[in-house]
Amino acid sequence: MVTNDSTAVAGNRRRPAGDLITAVVENMRRNLETLKYSTLAPSRYVVYVHPAEFARLEGIIPILQEETIRALREALQQLNNPSGVRAFSGRFFGAAAGPKVQTAAGEWQVEFLADPDGDLAEGDILIDSELLLPAEPELGVGERTRRITTSHTPQQTTTQERTVRTREAAAPRPFARITWEDQSGQHTFDVATDVVTIGRGGNTCPVDVKIASSVDVSREHARIRRDATTGQFFLIDLSTFGTTLNQRHVPRGYDEIDGVKRETGTETPLPDGARIGLAETVFLDFAVTAGPPSTFAPGAKVDKEGGHHT
Repeated sequence: MVTNDSTAVAGNRRRPAGDLITAVVENMRRNLETLKYSTLAPSRYVVYVHPAEFARLEGIIPILQEETIRALREALQQLNNPSGVRAFSGRFFGAAAGPKVQTAAGEWQVEFLADPDGDLAEGDILIDSELLLPAEPELGVGERTRRITTSHTPQQTTTQERTVRTREAAAPRPFARITWEDQSGQHTFDVATDVVTIGRGGNTCPVDVKIASSVDVSREHARIRRDATTGQFFLIDLSTFGTTLNQRHVPRGYDEIDGVKRETGTETPLPDGARIGLAETVFLDFAVTAGPPSTFAPGAKVDKEGGHHT
């Protein structure tokens, strides 16, 4: 979103503090969610920079936050109040005004932090923005948050989107179990939700199953999805160096176009018992522990042996 900056040249990758403000505003403009009667803008932004860069800026962080919020407000006002020429042409030609742009949470939240994962070089900027999406009770979908991670380097800008459920009903018992061994020892994870993320993780990329491994395993390497209706599990590869299922590579679940990663919906059915390989470095054993959703007829009786009859 922030293009290559002439100030970030070899031997001097330090960016002006104003670049951080510009990056946040551009993130907001590019990640609007249009509904029928309104357009929502991400309201929370966490900006990560190299620790040395953060140390340089630490004394002015409160002013930087204040000016970033001011810039967001001004950008929002510009989106809702087009220039006089545009407004006049809209009235003249009868064009209807677009839905009003507003923040999903009603106020802006901006934080500036030092990169905790050691991924950023001096001059790099990583922004995590969050947009609270409305619930869809008629579809059985509760509150969701869309997270947009944008990474700016002097060479390129990349963006990755993911949507997570912020409120998940607790499962009475796990659907499946994952066991694995990594650099920190042996581990077990009970799958009790319909979506589980797997990878090295980090403060800038939280995952459910956190793998202690080399960088060959991606921050968010793979995802397991359960179809709540059928109980079928699916494996989605989101990695750089690939994911295997029973020693066979699965198709990648995203495309990267002009530095933007977008999921394609490609997923692979996951058997009830399977071995999942992450970059052929760490292997996870997956086993279903609960059967598919009940298909008993209404009023059916269950006998002591677990069978059923009408």
